[in-house]
Amino acid sequence: MTDLITRARRIKLVAFDVDGVMTDGTLFLADDGQEYKGFNSLDGHGLKMLKSSGVELAIITGRNSRVVEHRARNLGIEIVHQGAHDKLTVYEALCRKLNLDCEATAYMGDDVVDLPVMRRAGLAITVPAAPDLVKAYSHYTTTCEAGRGAVREACEFLMRTQGTLDAALAPYLK
Repeated sequence: MTDLITRARRIKLVAFDVDGVMTDGTLFLADDGQEYKGFNSLDGHGLKMLKSSGVELAIITGRNSRVVEHRARNLGIEIVHQGAHDKLTVYEALCRKLNLDCEATAYMGDDVVDLPVMRRAGLAITVPAAPDLVKAYSHYTTTCEAGRGAVREACEFLMRTQGTLDAALAPYLK
């Protein structure tokens, strides 16, 4: 547990996969090719609070979806990489661009395609439904399911370890 907290306190950037992390992984595809995803509002507010606490947010996903663009814009997430079939290359370029050591980053993924980044990041986070191999390389597995508060749980965990959660919640407790 001490190692986990030490890792979490260093985090300055968190990158998220989308399907199976920010959503429950279900893909709704219409006959016309339109794609629909269900996002959790609790997760969204957690992301906004984490960003307000000074942690940078990013999305790195293998799929391309206008829905993800809209969601990111709504949450104020400016770093969005879609169609990232080589997530590690995208992640490493992002670390260089932001001048961040990998130890200062976290990545939240749910499948084997996320493992290269999870194995490189300072803090690897996953969800309960992830395959056992992914869980084996994760430092933290949420208790909440993907698309059902897992992202919020991860955000609050980071803020709690960094000492910023109370300040983020204070306006709601007046």
